[in-house]
Amino acid sequence: MSAEAEEAAHQTVEAAVRAQLAKAFGGVRGIAEAAVPTIAFTLTWIITEELRLSLMISIALAVLLLVVRLVQRSTPQFVINSLIGIAIGAFFASRTGEAKDYFLPGILWNGAYAVAMLVSIVTRWPVVGFLIGSVTNDPVGWRKDPGIVKLCTRLTWLLMLPCVVRVAVQLPVYLFGGGDQAVAALGFAKIVMGWPLQVAALTAMVWVLGRGRTPITPPAT
Repeated sequence: MSAEAEEAAHQTVEAAVRAQLAKAFGGVRGIAEAAVPTIAFTLTWIITEELRLSLMISIALAVLLLVVRLVQRSTPQFVINSLIGIAIGAFFASRTGEAKDYFLPGILWNGAYAVAMLVSIVTRWPVVGFLIGSVTNDPVGWRKDPGIVKLCTRLTWLLMLPCVVRVAVQLPVYLFGGGDQAVAALGFAKIVMGWPLQVAALTAMVWVLGRGRTPITPPAT
């Protein structure tokens, strides 16, 4: 679909953001594909306490999900993103020999995301605004309308909240927890605060989006 056709299909900011959010998170399947390897790693470690086996099973499942995507000729983007994250976590854990280090990259990643989104809000360049730019084919045109900037700022706060909650809960467990309990707690927290928390944030965003109809292109004055 051309940029003009896509813009015509989404005459309001709210419709455009809803459509782009659906693409960005890959729907239910994309969210589930990100959770399965983590569940496998955590359960295997709890049962066997074998770090190498836990890592191998986690990576093997991610690769299997990627193969399924390729066979079905559907976009592998979300599985590849998950596989990269798992590979980085496996590298950390294998280097230190500590199973809890498998979760450290995710904690750092969420922290970096939260900081980046906060900076975008403070500087009045909210991240969600660039979703509008991807539809209109004008990356910064949305900043000309204070109403759109305000809406995108509100949505960016909601998008940032899950990242902040994950770091606030998981970082103390990582720093001060030890042994099997820390691994189990981190695995449980990552699963519970993964797609369920993201879905909650997206639901809140959809609720905000459902309350308004902001034109993508402000009317000429």
